[in-house]
Amino acid sequence: MIEIITYIVFSIYLLALLLILFYSLAQLNLLINYLRSSKQQIKAPVFDFNDSSQIPLITIQLPIYNEAYVVERLLDNIVKMDYPLDKLEIQVLDDSTDSSLEKTANKIDQLQSKGLDIVHILRDNRAGFKAGALKEGLAVCKGEYIAIFDADFLPKPDWLRKTVPFFKDDSIGVVQTRWGHINRDYSILTRIQAFALDAHFTIEQGGRNARGHFINFNGTAGIWRKACILDAGNWEGDTLTEDLDLSYRAQLKKWKFKYLEKVETPAELPVVLSAARSQQFRWNKGGAENFRKSLPKLLSSKNIPLKTKIHGILHLLNSSMFLCAFLVAILSIPVLYLKQQPSFPKWIFDASVVFLLSTLILFVCYWFTYKQLRGNNVKNFFGYCALFIAFFTVLLGFTLHNSFAVLQGHYGKRTDFVRTPKFNINSLKDQWKGNTYISGKISKSVVLEALLLLYFLFGILSAFVLKDYSLLAFHIMLFFGFSFVLFHSVNFKS
Repeated sequence: MIEIITYIVFSIYLLALLLILFYSLAQLNLLINYLRSSKQQIKAPVFDFNDSSQIPLITIQLPIYNEAYVVERLLDNIVKMDYPLDKLEIQVLDDSTDSSLEKTANKIDQLQSKGLDIVHILRDNRAGFKAGALKEGLAVCKGEYIAIFDADFLPKPDWLRKTVPFFKDDSIGVVQTRWGHINRDYSILTRIQAFALDAHFTIEQGGRNARGHFINFNGTAGIWRKACILDAGNWEGDTLTEDLDLSYRAQLKKWKFKYLEKVETPAELPVVLSAARSQQFRWNKGGAENFRKSLPKLLSSKNIPLKTKIHGILHLLNSSMFLCAFLVAILSIPVLYLKQQPSFPKWIFDASVVFLLSTLILFVCYWFTYKQLRGNNVKNFFGYCALFIAFFTVLLGFTLHNSFAVLQGHYGKRTDFVRTPKFNINSLKDQWKGNTYISGKISKSVVLEALLLLYFLFGILSAFVLKDYSLLAFHIMLFFGFSFVLFHSVNFKS
């Protein structure tokens, strides 16, 4: 019986390691695609904005919900768009339930008095959450193209002039831009988030788009062709990542997506762990939900190349890598002890090197992203090494929380759309304390995270007891990762 349990443990352990390796190899392939595409000059048909007849009517949708701290900043920024006023409509899709409603209404009245075509669209319920608001706005919008910005995004005045022209190609359904970060250096938490997002918006989005693989509209900082949205079945609120859902349905309908890495759209990163938790939960649960929803259609499609299907499957499984990493972490200590038994094949224990190989692949991939944005020199390389270790450590600390999200998504458990609170943090001088949207509740997973902290401390001590240091570095990172998450989850003043 013990041997059967042991082999089950090893089977799960090896399977998780292999899935992580496949994911890492896919990232490496995307890096190669990205580097090759960066050397190519691809010309695309574009509208000539010198000809006023080619300037289309645009609707900007601003979905908001209780955004008292940033709504005025958002509206003040949006109205700076360098675009003909007679070709621009702004919809404020406001599901707010607090005092921000009055503040938003007053601001919109001021802008309307200046001749701007801006409307305040209210709903008496939050059916479908963000997807429901976007769908309701779409039904009455004037524009042929729909730009979408979340409340914390600050597009530059020339944003429309840099994105809209690409719709000259009738097959283009979406133009997506790269996110920037106005508060990247506010804290170690914001630096780590920026680090991860930078990799997504270079290697992943750029690498997939370069070879015609499926990418995703990122929910904001992009623009849709209205006909594409309707052809794909319109917005649906049955997943927490309605953007990924509609993206796959549109690409399965043969619409093309255009990714513009060089067009940066600045935004604010969450500055407290509770906000990052809610965002991570939504993204990861939504990813798993979309795996359930989109996989059958992806596999059954006869017109999609095999390589695109493989990348699509791994793309939809992105969030599930947290579950794989958590399984590897939990089982690594039993594996350490079973390794001392002479009756089991040594190659099984040596398979742990797969995790190291996967980590090294990601290290190389992320370095190309980092040097692209920060420059390639010795000082930056050492700074990168420190940031990668911090990123990987905190990422491991999030594995329990994100694994809960992934499991709920795969099992189809429905939960409400929990927005990420915004803080209006632009510089190191700005403070978030006193923000009324910060929940004072401690996450339910904190107790388990505290127990895991002790569990991985036991793993560290076990290395010295057994005189086997092969997993020591891994357990140290897990210990500090869960320490970071635990500390910032219970200490709301830091």
